[in-house]
Amino acid sequence: MKITMIGTGYVGLVSGACFADFGHDVVCVDKDAGKIAAIESGRMPIFEPGLDHLVGSNASAGRLTFTTDLAQGVKGADAIFIAVGTPSRRGDGHADLSYVYAAAKEIAESLDGPTVIVTKSTVPVGTGDEVERIVRDVRPDLDIEVVSNPEFLREGAAISDFKRPDRVVVGTTGSERAIAVMGQIYRPLNLNQAPLMFTGRRTAELIKYAANAFLATKITFINEMADLCEAVGAEVQDVSRGIGLDNRIGSKFLHAGPGYGGSCFPKDTLALVKTGQDYEAPIRIVETVVQVNDLRKRAMGRKIVKALGGDARGRTVALLGLTFKPNTDDMRDAPSLAIVQALEDAGAKIVAYDPEGMEVAAPMMAGVTMAKDAYDAARAADALVLVTEWDAFRALDLKRLAVSMNKPVLIDLRNIYPRAEVEAAGFSLTRVGSAGVEA
Repeated sequence: MKITMIGTGYVGLVSGACFADFGHDVVCVDKDAGKIAAIESGRMPIFEPGLDHLVGSNASAGRLTFTTDLAQGVKGADAIFIAVGTPSRRGDGHADLSYVYAAAKEIAESLDGPTVIVTKSTVPVGTGDEVERIVRDVRPDLDIEVVSNPEFLREGAAISDFKRPDRVVVGTTGSERAIAVMGQIYRPLNLNQAPLMFTGRRTAELIKYAANAFLATKITFINEMADLCEAVGAEVQDVSRGIGLDNRIGSKFLHAGPGYGGSCFPKDTLALVKTGQDYEAPIRIVETVVQVNDLRKRAMGRKIVKALGGDARGRTVALLGLTFKPNTDDMRDAPSLAIVQALEDAGAKIVAYDPEGMEVAAPMMAGVTMAKDAYDAARAADALVLVTEWDAFRALDLKRLAVSMNKPVLIDLRNIYPRAEVEAAGFSLTRVGSAGVEA
């Protein structure tokens, strides 16, 4: 089938490349000529393991092409996916749908035949209705169907998630043609026995937000349990394991840390809160999750200052990891941003190292010195803080780090290292959700 993907950001580029790898003919459209030129030359606009090879191989095979010309890109398309950004709108926190609506209008002006328009972007309930209205207002003669097909990709594992999904959700208004087209597009996944779930269009839109809000709630719950563990002398990792072994709860997203960040959870939880308020069906649990998570990030800065004896002025703090999670260069709402601000407000000097995120992070952290590796960052530092759990930080030479530092203080915000190992290397250790006991 011929597929057009509007937008070559994280969702659009990964989805387009994976569809092409299934054997479909895919055209990716983006207004940014520089981005298109970079992709065509093999330079990816994001860091995602395996994406450069996937794009290159399918482009070489002729199944994946790129253009800035939307009218040319949508010509003869069986399905047109809208995969543009929906950031939080300044001022009120609602999802900014201006890019989605602009794409819908331009698609309508450019279409030359019947097609299925698919919203791949994360959008609030009712957006598909508005997309359909926009298209029909511009071109009432068009034979179109509008479908919701939310993505559930994890940054750092997006290609695997796309090809081996837990489920594929497709929301329609009951159109047999739309169901047939979407079924054909995702038919290659039948080999992996991925359930193709058809729902109403508004239901599909809400499923995406409900899923992200629930996962964000699990993270925030275990983070609050970590605070209680510290207060009462318990160990949060054992609490997490003890409840996660219950099949009704599950172990995923129960790892205490500095709070969630990234391109999805912060904006999606906020957008869901705003939707609930607009429809007079407030979601109090998610409202609290948003508030608690925001406060937690800066609280990690205070935790570091406390580990320094309560005074960080003139001290050097080394941060390992800046991105919101490993295997990405995404700095959107990363906990490190709030941690850096809190430490700078306390008068600390900051040195940092991240395997992939420093180029993106540097403009956001003008006062931070970027190091060449973890050992360079730690040299002469008064504290070492593990912020992001990159694999490269899981087996560091702790003795080498300790002897190079001004004071061997380790604040492990991801609970990677056992206390006995850290203290044997000469460090004093502060963990999350631990009052000094060890499992």
